[in-house]
Amino acid sequence: MDSQGKKAPKTTDVKLLPALMVSLSLSVGLAGCRGLPPLAPVGVSGAPTLNVAIAFHYDSLDEREVSSDALRGRPTVIAFVTTWDLMSQAQVDFLVAMAKNDVDRVNYALVALQEVKDRELVEVYRSKLGVTFRVALGDKETIAGGGPFGDVHNVPTIVVLDRDGRVAWQRVGLAKSEDLRAALRGL
Repeated sequence: MDSQGKKAPKTTDVKLLPALMVSLSLSVGLAGCRGLPPLAPVGVSGAPTLNVAIAFHYDSLDEREVSSDALRGRPTVIAFVTTWDLMSQAQVDFLVAMAKNDVDRVNYALVALQEVKDRELVEVYRSKLGVTFRVALGDKETIAGGGPFGDVHNVPTIVVLDRDGRVAWQRVGLAKSEDLRAALRGL
């Protein structure tokens, strides 16, 4: 017993300390990695592989096609978003500002992970946020967590493609303009 009349820990309780320390170290280490831009995993089923051009085609809201063929030849930023997510809206705001400066140098596209029945909602979203670049609806496979870019359910997910349509950079979560500029540098 200690001075306050409580039971002192048994020596067997001390054996848990190394396991607790390992767990704490892993938690702190993983938390510190949040600021790094995660790249698409290589060789994981359903995820794009690096150094391979990604083939895709999404249902565009207008005549401007959102496909690998239409966007090849320039670096491309594709944002997977939803209309009900505030971080998606913030991401769109960053992209709208960037697109004004990159008119002839970079392709920008939004892919709304919403069904065809939400088309009108996505059109209003595009209009209200001042999006002047390509906007499309995700296909059933992409909405279900498959598709050419792997699982993009955590929105926003941003993918930067090089001129040949290969994944150069990918981030889950909000990507600020300076992060995107760094990813586009050299492409």
